[in-house]
Formats: sequence, C-alpha cells, structure tokens
Amino acid sequence: MTQFDAADVRRYYDRHTRAFIRFGQGGNDGAIHRAVWGAGVENRGQAFHFVDDRIADLARALPANPGPPHLVDLGCGVAGSLCYLARQLPMRGTGVTLSPVQVRIATERIRNTGLADRVRCIEADFSRLPASVDPADLAYAIESFVHGPAAGVMLDAWARLVRPGGVLVICDDFLRPSTDARDAGGDAAAQVIERFRRGWHVNTLITREELQARAHAAGFDHESTIDLTASLETGRVRDRVIARLTALAGWLAPRASRIDYLLGGTALQECLARGWIGYDFSVFRRRR
Repeated sequence: MTQFDAADVRRYYDRHTRAFIRFGQGGNDGAIHRAVWGAGVENRGQAFHFVDDRIADLARALPANPGPPHLVDLGCGVAGSLCYLARQLPMRGTGVTLSPVQVRIATERIRNTGLADRVRCIEADFSRLPASVDPADLAYAIESFVHGPAAGVMLDAWARLVRPGGVLVICDDFLRPSTDARDAGGDAAAQVIERFRRGWHVNTLITREELQARAHAAGFDHESTIDLTASLETGRVRDRVIARLTALAGWLAPRASRIDYLLGGTALQECLARGWIGYDFSVFRRRR
C-alpha cells in the first residue's frame, strides 16, 4: 500500500492548489472540498457550504465561555471554510496547512475579507501542532484526515488541542464495512482504491467503526455520524469526460504528477458509486 509523508502531501498541495482554485467549482469562494446537496440546499453556493453550516451550528451550541470560541481548521486549504465561519460567528480562528502556497493564498484571503484581527493561517503539521496554537473549543478536519499519518497519531494530537467538553468534527471518506482495504471486496475494488490513494495522496483510509474506536481511545466520545454520500455529485457529464481523458493520460504516463489528482478523483467517483467508500460527517466530544 502506497504511503506518503508530510513532504509528499506538502508538494501535492503546492503543485495543485492553484489548479483547484482555477478549475474547481468552488474555487472562487475558497471551497476546495466537495459540494454536498443536503437537505435545504437550493444552489451550488449553499452546497459548497453545507458542511460549514453544520459546523457553525455546532459552534453556536458550545457552552458559554468568556470571550469568543476558538475554532481550528485542521487542513484549512486556502481558508475558505474558516473565513466563511468567521463571517457567520463571533469567533477566533486558526487554520493549519502543510502548504506554504496555501498559507500565502489564505493569508491574502483573510486580509482581503477584513478578518485579520480574528483569523490566521499557519504552516504546520496538524498531527504535531506547535505550542503557539491555542486550545480549541471546536476543531474540524474537512477532507484532510485521509492525508494524515496513522489515525491514532492524529487523534491523540487533536485530543491535546481540543478543550475538555469541546467538539471535534471529521468529514471525510471512509471505507464501508463490507470493503476492507486489505481485501477490498476483490481485486477490482483493491485496484481502484489504490488508484484513489495514489492520486490523492491518501494515507489513512479506515472504516467509521475504526474511527470511533480510535477516537474513544484518544479521549473523545462519539456523538453522531451522518452519511452524506448520497448528497454528493457523482456521474456528472464533466466527471465522465475527465474519466475518459485521465484513463488515456494515465495509460500514456502512469506516473505523471500533473494529473495525479484527476486520476485519484476518477477512482474515488467509482468507489463512491460502487459503495466501496462513503463520505461521513462525524462529531466527537472531548471527555472532561
């Protein structure tokens, strides 16, 4: 199974972030993660902020404390979610990313939206957070958990970050119980999952049950998990065209780093469609 260290993931995002912004459907708003057409969503802008809005609801329900709550975005990209949340809430925010390219873009976005007095973005490894990051009332990882090292390493680090009684949200791709990565329902599934891993630089792809067990061991209680897979867009004409093009390009140059994210995205679409992988929004509470 392919594994990637922090430097590999940093290079991946340094290389592709500007393409994500330029060609991705949520790039102008800083949303590098996927659109979720959940209940009440009426347009694409709302779909790109569906997950953000669920996090905002959790932040509003936090116990009252002196001063505004501190939210930490674990793998913040270009701070699209963080800026959106800061416009909705009286909060302080810290975004963490490995990518210096993303830090520069995020810092400019924060400044241009007039949030520099409450929000910042730092270059750091979210599994080894620096002491300069204040304790979090709520921390969240949107489509970044899969890039990190072993689940226990991340969750132990995040347990040290989140205050007792605080909230951790993880929204990402997870193996379905019928599709163990070590067996993956047969060779075909295993091959497609591995293409997803390689293309998107995925290290940690586990079941939701494994996530809950590892989180409990780290000091979190599981509160809820919502399966959002059915609310994702799969099988669009755009995706089918990309799949054909990347299949050809992958055959011509299977190691081409310029298209690795497209190859990975096409593989993920197949995994989601076949039920090998699902997309979950999970909420945990730090034990007191």
